[in-house]
Amino acid sequence: MVKVYLSRKGLAYQEKNVSLDAVARQEVIDLGHRTTPVTTIGSQKVVGYNPPKLDEALKIEGLA
Repeated sequence: MVKVYLSRKGLAYQEKNVSLDAVARQEVIDLGHRTTPVTTIGSQKVVGYNPPKLDEALKIEGLA
């Protein structure tokens, strides 16, 4: 859902599959999370699919 949401806004993103990529899995763990999705937008991070928080993070980072 996060991918669709960002795509509809015309924003590029990089997807990392924690099931297949051990480095990506460790990055999520290092962020303090054990669930996905974890979306990082600049210095902001949003856990789960939460459009209001995604919009807030995009605004803070000057992308919305």
